[in-house]
Amino acid sequence: MPGDYSQRLEQQKTKSETERIVRQTVQSYNINKFNMIKSVLIAGFGGFIGTALRLLISRYVQLNYTTVFPWSTFLINIAGSLLIGIIFGLTEKGDFLTPDWRLFLTVGLCGGFTTFSSLSNEAFMLLQNREFFHFFMYFGLSFILGPVAVYAGRLIIKLI
Repeated sequence: MPGDYSQRLEQQKTKSETERIVRQTVQSYNINKFNMIKSVLIAGFGGFIGTALRLLISRYVQLNYTTVFPWSTFLINIAGSLLIGIIFGLTEKGDFLTPDWRLFLTVGLCGGFTTFSSLSNEAFMLLQNREFFHFFMYFGLSFILGPVAVYAGRLIIKLI
């Protein structure tokens, strides 16, 4: 009988510990789920603004400057690269931006404005880290395979 009591007590402890772990896991999941939803909304709102800015600038340049060279895309890509450089420069300098603001500005605003800014930043980071092979592979293949993928996509549509 005394063994039964201590065994039941041990089972109760184990059950309580298991319930505590399950509660913590559920709470952690809910917090992580909330953080993910929050992150998606932050990046999405920044992306909306970046996309709208890209459209407005692109339309303005196209309507006011007639040329064969794609100035609107070129200017947007260079401006986006400058902006992401400023953002990461501020980040490296100190705590000027919270993680939410960095997410909003880099993934959201710059990502919606231009994906070229991300490519430029990642290429720069490879250079900065002296990853020369990876830099040339990433940068070179992006500019070779990008237009090839566009051609392939157009070809697929023609064949359908």
